[in-house]
Amino acid sequence: MDVARRIAPASGAPQARRTGEARTVTSSSIPQPDVFTSRHLGPSDADAEEMLKVLGYSSLDALIDATVPANIRMGRALKLPAAMSEHDAIAEFKRLVAPNQVWRTFIGQGYYGTHTPAVIQRNILENPGWYTAYTPYQAEIAQGRLEALLTFQTTVIDLTGLPVASASLLDEGTAAAEAMQMMHAAKSGRDVFLVADDCHPQTIDVVKTRGAARGITVKVQPASAFALDDTVCGVLLQYPNTYGAVEDLRALTDKVHAQGALVAAATDLLALTLVIPPGEWGADICVGNAQRFGVPYGYGGPHAGFLTTKDDLKRLMPGRIIGVSRDSHGAPALRMALGTREQHIRREKATSNICTAQVLLAVMSGMYAVWHGPKGLKRIAERVHHRAESFAAGVRALGHAVLHDVFFDTVRVSPKGGAAAVKAAADKMQINLRYFADGTIGVAMGETTSAADLADLLAAFGGKGAAPADVDARFDERFARTSDYLTHPIFNTHHSETGFQRYVRSLEAKDVSLVHSMIALGSCTMKLNAAIEMFPVTWPEIGNIHPFVPVEQAQGYRALFERLEGALAEITG
Repeated sequence: MDVARRIAPASGAPQARRTGEARTVTSSSIPQPDVFTSRHLGPSDADAEEMLKVLGYSSLDALIDATVPANIRMGRALKLPAAMSEHDAIAEFKRLVAPNQVWRTFIGQGYYGTHTPAVIQRNILENPGWYTAYTPYQAEIAQGRLEALLTFQTTVIDLTGLPVASASLLDEGTAAAEAMQMMHAAKSGRDVFLVADDCHPQTIDVVKTRGAARGITVKVQPASAFALDDTVCGVLLQYPNTYGAVEDLRALTDKVHAQGALVAAATDLLALTLVIPPGEWGADICVGNAQRFGVPYGYGGPHAGFLTTKDDLKRLMPGRIIGVSRDSHGAPALRMALGTREQHIRREKATSNICTAQVLLAVMSGMYAVWHGPKGLKRIAERVHHRAESFAAGVRALGHAVLHDVFFDTVRVSPKGGAAAVKAAADKMQINLRYFADGTIGVAMGETTSAADLADLLAAFGGKGAAPADVDARFDERFARTSDYLTHPIFNTHHSETGFQRYVRSLEAKDVSLVHSMIALGSCTMKLNAAIEMFPVTWPEIGNIHPFVPVEQAQGYRALFERLEGALAEITG
């Protein structure tokens, strides 16, 4: 029953009301003005009626009856909650995630505290000119994003020391699995892939799953005991490893190469501002996660994975590759390169799927490198390393054992009285650490780690009132990087907020996104996320939850997942 019928007289002709006569109107009889459907879809009822008239149908139901076969239709209404207004929906979302607990987290394992520069948050993450643009199939309307992605590629090329990069992948685990497939394709007839047991556990799990699906035998072994023979196509090493140790991998790399196999290194971009990059000690492929370049935890994502490799493996690479070309006037122009690798061209013989990217996050991480520049990144890395060295000196002074001599940001401690007392003290201060099965504890520093955090960490290990130690935090010269990186002017120019904003705006102006027009190219990207849907992305209770916190700290996420699972199950039948 529509609103007009609810408030009209029950029968007979409408009668005039006397002045002051009450009219009963319930709140439920007044339609909500800000429903998502009308805001998202755009066409009014009159617009829809006009379109249906042109198509020759009397109603939307009649159109669906004519186009969707009856035997595949559900035949009943979906059992879902009633639609909400934008403001009701955001309030409900807030209620759902309220149980999340934001503790100070030093777990590491590939995810670290980072500051999202406000100028990047406001001008890129929260800017529909960046987050509503479509996949850059048409280079002429995507030069801004293509330049931003080329900047991301240049960042990871310079830091890893390898010459070719893709424009992002889904995450580190996916990138490692893709590296395995590249090595398997390059070494035909070799079906064994070795993974060092000190790689991040989540990466190992993804590689094992992909290997099982692709007919590759994945063996997880200590790197020092790799069973190398002519069945091995490649190996995966973690540098620094999941426990934090930085090790000399040159001899092992030479040994793998001598057996005719390839080497992939899962690595950390911030560490590579201080340590020798894998490309310089012989790695064939580098993979990793750019999360700590300005992107919050987000309970595990989204973040931009990366992959770099040697030139002779580039045609086996997954994902988009942005290349420099020339336009019809001979001027420099950017485009997606090596398109013949792609699934939409080579079908089942493809080595890449163009959809495997995290463009917005790659843009953020690349611009984080632009904003800080090589000197700024190095200062952040030195500060992080100093925090780790200071903490290590402090726990040693308290009688605990530090298990590695050379580390970047993560210290593995064997506590003298066992882990239980440390955990109890840390929990009391709402601090998350990484607890290993053997009783040791991992403590990982990040850009956000403060002197007060260090004092509390030492207190958890029994150092009541202990001040962080003043240490010489120069990186061990055996592993210290000496090569330059990020030398292009783009990384050494835009360091004032106004200058950076102008640069980002100049890139945005070269693109077409939904702020300019509709994009009639397909439907596989987000197309429109309503502004209010983007709000929670920057909430602390959403962004500041590490993916490996105890599940009781992420009950809001659990409630959200359960709600989504239930809705998807109902919709898909």
